Amino acid sequence: MGASEGIFPTFFLSGFECSTFVWKDQGRRDLVAETRHREHAQEDYAFLRHLGIGVAREGAAWPLIDKGAGRYDFSSIEPLIEAMHAQHVLPIWDLCHYGYPDDADPFGPDFALRFADYARAVAEHVIPRLPGPHFFTPVNEITFFAFCGGEWAWTAPWGRTRERRFEFRKRLCAADIAAVKAIREVCPEARMVHIDPLVNVVAPRDRPDLAPAAWKETYDDTFVAWDILAGKRHPELGGTPDILDIVGVNCYSFGQMEYREHGPHAALPRYDDRIVPLCDLLKFAYERYRRPMIVAETSGLEEGRHHWLRDVVQEALAAVDMGIDLHGVCLFPAVDMPDWHKGTWVHNGLCDLIEDDGDLRRVPVVAYCDELRRWQKRLNRVTRLDEDPLSDPVDLADIVEAARAMKMRPDANWS
Repeated sequence: MGASEGIFPTFFLSGFECSTFVWKDQGRRDLVAETRHREHAQEDYAFLRHLGIGVAREGAAWPLIDKGAGRYDFSSIEPLIEAMHAQHVLPIWDLCHYGYPDDADPFGPDFALRFADYARAVAEHVIPRLPGPHFFTPVNEITFFAFCGGEWAWTAPWGRTRERRFEFRKRLCAADIAAVKAIREVCPEARMVHIDPLVNVVAPRDRPDLAPAAWKETYDDTFVAWDILAGKRHPELGGTPDILDIVGVNCYSFGQMEYREHGPHAALPRYDDRIVPLCDLLKFAYERYRRPMIVAETSGLEEGRHHWLRDVVQEALAAVDMGIDLHGVCLFPAVDMPDWHKGTWVHNGLCDLIEDDGDLRRVPVVAYCDELRRWQKRLNRVTRLDEDPLSDPVDLADIVEAARAMKMRPDANWS
């Protein structure tokens, strides 16, 4: 691969919400079912093709596929594979998106082995059915999953202490590393995208004593999982830079937070003078690992979606101009999703979902899509996939040239 060749066929990526957690008092949930993505897979992927997006994060849900005792049922992803094949869109397969089988114990001795066996089975199933290159995210957002299931008790395994979170995080890292090795037994060239939120946590104005704890969460705790995968911590688990591979950072406005001693932190309000430019956060993460990076999830809300896209791309270009090896920006999700807590539609997708006679009609958000088109043209990117979109990777020289020409600079007003 040449120095200016990107990893992916398009610079802009997307994806579909695919959580399968056991959620508080609601039991097992399947967000793909809740958005009717399986039923609308051909339409959803045709929409991405129309937008010139050639890569999508997609779920192969461990709890739905793994039937125990080495038995697997892949029927839940067959409509997705058919749609990807028809529309020439490559997946980044999420294998554990906040969910594991009911009879699996993340603290048990066989958890990592069972997940590795599952990951190998998925690779054996999907790789012959789709063209390469092949991308996987073994465990999505290890750090955030550890909070949800280890300290906040939002999801299984229902932990409520910091110590439980730390142990859950370590177990997830061990399972992830085992899965990477299993997948590469099937396809040695498979690439891994390891994804976690990029955050900035600050102390409350009236609690300067919490500043050290806030700093630690921003610049240490956020990076523990990536560090383990890269072999910087707990080397006995087998992490290496090649295991970490591609660093995917999730960037949302609520990732800028005020520290709380108990429970989730509070999002900073817009224009708060403690907000840190996204460019600076990207630079810190890149310099820590020196691995290829993508913005793996980002989206605004409601009428602010196109403004958010503009701000994130501007920050990303400022980071590129500073030498960061950035390979893409993922607009996530492609179609709207329900709020995990309230059940109401979030209005953060490229399409909104409108309840219509028992179905969910897809309605493109015009201003958001238009802003994407504007940046595709500015960065010399395709606006619609051709008949062979996988024939050439992104020429990153175009992105670097555009970043230098526009001379974007970090801006704290990106909320």
